[in-house]
Amino acid sequence: MKKLSFVTLLIGLILGGITPTLSQNDNSFYHEVKTYVNPVLPGDHPDPTLLKVGDDFYHCGSSFHFTPYMPIYHSKDLVHWRVISRVLPPQKAHWVTDRPSAGTWQGAITYFYGSYWIYFSANGQWFSKADSPLGPWSEPVQVKSNPKTGPLGYDNSIFVDDDGKPYMVIKNGQKTNRLQELGKDGQLTSSVIDLDWVNSKLQYSWAEGPVMCKRNGYYYYFPAGDVSGGQYVLRGKSLTSDSTQWERLGEFFKPITDDKVGFRRPNHIAAPVQLADGTWWTIGQSYEKYGQDDWSGTGRQTALYPVIWEGDRPWGTAPTTQPVVKPNLPKSGIAWRSVASDDFESKELSLNWHFLKKKHADLYDLTARKGWLRLSPDSLRTSIVQKETDHYYSAVTKLDFKAQNENEKAGLYLSNGAQTVIVRLYSGFENGKKIFFSFENNTQSIPNTFGEVVWLKIERNLHELKAYASSDGNSWTAVGNAIQVQNLDKVQPNYNSWVGTSIGLFTEHQSADFDWFICKDGFSKLLAVGMSNFYGVEKINPKSVTNTSENGGWLMISGVDLGIQKKNAKGIEIQYNAKTDGVVELWVDDLKTGKLVAKIPYSASKNSVRKSLKSIAGHHDIFVKFPVGKSHDLQINSLQFLP
Repeated sequence: MKKLSFVTLLIGLILGGITPTLSQNDNSFYHEVKTYVNPVLPGDHPDPTLLKVGDDFYHCGSSFHFTPYMPIYHSKDLVHWRVISRVLPPQKAHWVTDRPSAGTWQGAITYFYGSYWIYFSANGQWFSKADSPLGPWSEPVQVKSNPKTGPLGYDNSIFVDDDGKPYMVIKNGQKTNRLQELGKDGQLTSSVIDLDWVNSKLQYSWAEGPVMCKRNGYYYYFPAGDVSGGQYVLRGKSLTSDSTQWERLGEFFKPITDDKVGFRRPNHIAAPVQLADGTWWTIGQSYEKYGQDDWSGTGRQTALYPVIWEGDRPWGTAPTTQPVVKPNLPKSGIAWRSVASDDFESKELSLNWHFLKKKHADLYDLTARKGWLRLSPDSLRTSIVQKETDHYYSAVTKLDFKAQNENEKAGLYLSNGAQTVIVRLYSGFENGKKIFFSFENNTQSIPNTFGEVVWLKIERNLHELKAYASSDGNSWTAVGNAIQVQNLDKVQPNYNSWVGTSIGLFTEHQSADFDWFICKDGFSKLLAVGMSNFYGVEKINPKSVTNTSENGGWLMISGVDLGIQKKNAKGIEIQYNAKTDGVVELWVDDLKTGKLVAKIPYSASKNSVRKSLKSIAGHHDIFVKFPVGKSHDLQINSLQFLP
């Protein structure tokens, strides 16, 4: 049979109404990165909006109380994303309520009248604008309402028609759904188009986060259900209040056929966008849960979905655990989205960080001690954190801190969205200096024999956390026993205040200096089952990954830190089980445009292999490529880089 080209395969799969999950006859999928696995924005990324301008894509959503508010993400390929700006610093957000579940909602990024705009709700509806998504963003302006329009609510979006006219898609409560044109000053103009009939009988629960797009002369209106899921679609030939001119098409997503899917109820999609090849795509949020294995505490994670058109009826492809063919777009050069390491050498704070209180944004210093982050205490706790993105990792920091009483603490920190369930690994004091590992009512400790400068490490393996301390970052001592953190990871009242878990650094009642923050540490064990992307492989037990085809296959572990300051990777150890001898390849960043680091021979008579490497450092996506041969011959358990 003739092999299909990548473009032909992609277009045929999507436009033909088939979920693009298999490469059929194209063996190159086993040796190149032509697919992705959801979520592409792991961790807390609720209420996503998506903007396409030329060859660039931008995303923003709800920040809630995470500040600086409204990070703008950029992508070239819809799969790899990075933060490029933040719209609203806390110093300019005096009117924004500063507590969990409040903050800013639905940062709707759009482009019209020659400018970029962000519309958001925070005690009213507001907008900022900029000449570039990089900013600077203007001071927020409140959107004015009137008696005919009514309250502007929250989770609104912007639809730009073919003639360039922008409209606000207004949502307030359960039964208010309206459209109104925007003028060049960003304010509402013209007359309101009343769509309150859309959810008059609560057909769509809250009918949240409505967005719109246009195709073949039809207007498509997409209301979501509520935070737990449900996504629907209506279409009409004109922007009219007349309900008889609109047709309810029902559910947007195709039924799930993959019984292993954890992201089962995607919704709150962004308005679908069309690419140059004619394909359509959208992003949407979902909580993660596998039967009773609940990861809702991670937050609403955002996935990328092809949109299939059956005539003039759009369908979102069903969520799947299997690889999906990537959009036909150029490689981005952007790493997979994951928690970012930081050596604090810059004079400006990385855009990956956020704060859980406004005033904390004034309590850090990158200049007081070169190459260190200094956190100063408020009345209780100061923290600086990122959105947790993985179920497997080792987070490491080097801390300089002198605790002198029981109130003084500093170290690594995890918090659920409501900030009611927390994990701390810290240097502290209790009848002498100690290292503490604390979760809920379980506090374990060991004497601090390491000194005022101490390395701290938390290892996550699904819901299990282990803690370690070190005097040099090489030899580690366990701090108590492993703890189970299902209460951190599961759904809590009000869905954890609508946001997910954060991980980072904290101090209490005294200033603390941090030399760096690392996640994921490549010098700790990296479990293969923690892969973020893959093709031609599968998990076969809690710790092993094997190939499913004689064509080979590959796995990728995202965001691995291979050395900070002078500690670079000079070797690697792979733990495995094999039936025959063979050779695996180790790549960084990509299987084609990245770098081949090593070809590593392994023997069926052993279960581990070490290989020297030419020194490498930095933050990388790590690829392991299986050899061509019989399937299930090789099981890879873990990787560990060696200094």
